[in-house]
Amino acid sequence: MPGLNPDIVAMILLQWPDLHSPKCDRRREWRLALRALLLFLLSLMFSGATAARGQSEREAQLQTIHVAGRVHMLQTPTAGGNVGVFTGTDGVLLVDDQFDRWTPSLLEAIAGITDAQIRFVINTHVHPDHIGGNEKLADLGAIIVAHENVRRRMLEELRIPLRGGISFPQPPERARPVITFTESVDFHMNGEDVRVFLVPPAHTDGDSFVYFSGSDVLHTGDVFRTNMYPIIDVYNGGSFGGMIEALEIAIALAGSETRVIPGHGFGFTDRDGLIEVRDMMLDIRDRVTTLIEEGRSLEEIMAATPTAAYDEKWGQVESWTARDLLPIVYDELQAPEGEPR
Repeated sequence: MPGLNPDIVAMILLQWPDLHSPKCDRRREWRLALRALLLFLLSLMFSGATAARGQSEREAQLQTIHVAGRVHMLQTPTAGGNVGVFTGTDGVLLVDDQFDRWTPSLLEAIAGITDAQIRFVINTHVHPDHIGGNEKLADLGAIIVAHENVRRRMLEELRIPLRGGISFPQPPERARPVITFTESVDFHMNGEDVRVFLVPPAHTDGDSFVYFSGSDVLHTGDVFRTNMYPIIDVYNGGSFGGMIEALEIAIALAGSETRVIPGHGFGFTDRDGLIEVRDMMLDIRDRVTTLIEEGRSLEEIMAATPTAAYDEKWGQVESWTARDLLPIVYDELQAPEGEPR
């Protein structure tokens, strides 16, 4: 029931006077009636919330989008981690696999594309919204593959930078990659060559791009996103400067017909989409550099709003805005010579 707080109702019921006390005899009947009414209202609230939650879970399905050739992408209604699906007679190769609660919807979406077995899962980095389905997919026979830094970070509790730092439990053994690489690894299946390769520390220090050569599709993981400012995960070795370098690599790889699956954002994009984000990052870096050279402190730089031209488009996701990004840019640009920037 709208506007009625179940915690308040529960508190009223818990603190209700003892109706069997002599002091309550004369008002016993109406209090019993009121108490019954409150219990009825409470049951309506909880049953309604349960029904709404169940309906929401049923409606929250992954959307399937054909990107090009043998590659599809699966996206959530909220632009969560985008999953790449590469299909053919040799089986299915996935790029990332969302949180584990999405696994039933993930399997249903894949079944709508192909009845082939899921043979490989590539993790582009270590964040839970990209590795969460690993354990269940491994139980179905999939082989998990990632850069060695991803596996190394999965040997301990995970932490991500959103909202000041959020921790997640250490992934179970079955969820960890069984095949790792240092620079790159190639897959030759479904009539195409698929190249998975490490890029400079950007979103994290284990970021990989996945390029499907025959379909001409690039999956960037969270090095590139189209719905918000870039997230630099300093807890896991990320770097603003490294992300610019990684985007340069993606731009050099992409041709005029290449389609690009971002780690987050609705739908796929292209080389121009990569250039737009790269140019925005370069401009922010240059603006912050100028302010530092003028002797401005971090607080003064924040007040100067060097991202003002971009906030309307890129700063609308509350969990990560310019307030989160600018201190990272400032700290990198202030790093002493010889230290990572």
